[in-house]
Amino acid sequence: MASPLGSGSIGVQQLIDIGTNLTHDSFADDLDEVVGRAIGAGISRFIVTGSSEKGSQDAFDLARQHPGIMYATAGVHPHHASEYCQRVEHMLSELLHNEAVVAVGECGLDYFRNFSPVEAQRHAFSAQLDLAVASNMPIFLHQRDAHDDFLEILSPAMQHISHAVAHCFTGTATMLREYLDLGLYIGITGWICDERRGALLQEIVSEIPLDRLMLETDAPYLLPRSLQPPPKSRRNEPAYLTEVLRVVAACTGHSETEIATVTTQNAARFFNFQAPQSTP
Repeated sequence: MASPLGSGSIGVQQLIDIGTNLTHDSFADDLDEVVGRAIGAGISRFIVTGSSEKGSQDAFDLARQHPGIMYATAGVHPHHASEYCQRVEHMLSELLHNEAVVAVGECGLDYFRNFSPVEAQRHAFSAQLDLAVASNMPIFLHQRDAHDDFLEILSPAMQHISHAVAHCFTGTATMLREYLDLGLYIGITGWICDERRGALLQEIVSEIPLDRLMLETDAPYLLPRSLQPPPKSRRNEPAYLTEVLRVVAACTGHSETEIATVTTQNAARFFNFQAPQSTP
């Protein structure tokens, strides 16, 4: 059975967690230990997600404290779209000038709960796409129950955007093909480790070209359900990215080493930094 830190084959190549919420309150008391466990498991770099005005600033501050190991995104999640204004846009634009910030987002549309009105979501999403174009930065995307509107807004912008990733993809085969046709990278989380909710994703993940695949935990959310023995805490953490790797490898028929290598190379290319060196 897989250990909580995966099979151990990851020593061949370091992993990059492209989406982790390390500024979340659940990490406040033991962040150093969390990061230490992840590094021990083979996670070499962390992209800390910014999803609000404060969250983006906090992600940037954390990345500055861990240069070369942590990087940040700067953006406004659709849940916070009502907060998007000229002041917030100026703050995001300023953050994007820093080397520690490597993408615009998390941004997009979420009609599942509609914590912000649809029109506010559409406006904030469009504005952040414009930021990505103006700054020549990649964009970190969120979509839930808003596929058609999401494509309507995103498609015209894609010809001007350097790279874009569908963060935490959980959609259908049709959605996957439409995203790939648009040029998106695909981020896979511990959703794929759930034999119930993730069954469809397990079936279609092999359709993702290897040069468009990236891995993420979205910690502290989406704890991989397949971890054995199950952790005592329900909090997900970056060390468990190796379990996402293990399941993706099993579902695609590739070795863990191959998936680790290509996803790390993809993330380094996407975020425009040098890939970590392989270890003996």
